[in-house]
Amino acid sequence: MSGVSLIRSLHRVFVGNLPWTASGKDLKMYFSKFGHVASTSVIFDKNTGLSKGYGFVEFSTQDGLIASTNNQVHFLEGRVLTVQKARNID
Repeated sequence: MSGVSLIRSLHRVFVGNLPWTASGKDLKMYFSKFGHVASTSVIFDKNTGLSKGYGFVEFSTQDGLIASTNNQVHFLEGRVLTVQKARNID
């Protein structure tokens, strides 16, 4: 794993209960209020092409991660999101 990937993975949050219509751009717009968003991803089902209802947001700094996870309630397109620090899978 490169140094950049390791740093980013330390500042990544899991976002669950996404609206089916939510895009990476929507995540970036919403989460930018907590800090600089380095990247976003919405996970799609390879067979159906539909959103699986979750994704990830990577912040440039730990401050963004802390601010977003300390906020108790997140709303996007009328849905309450689940936001928590992402677990490392490696």
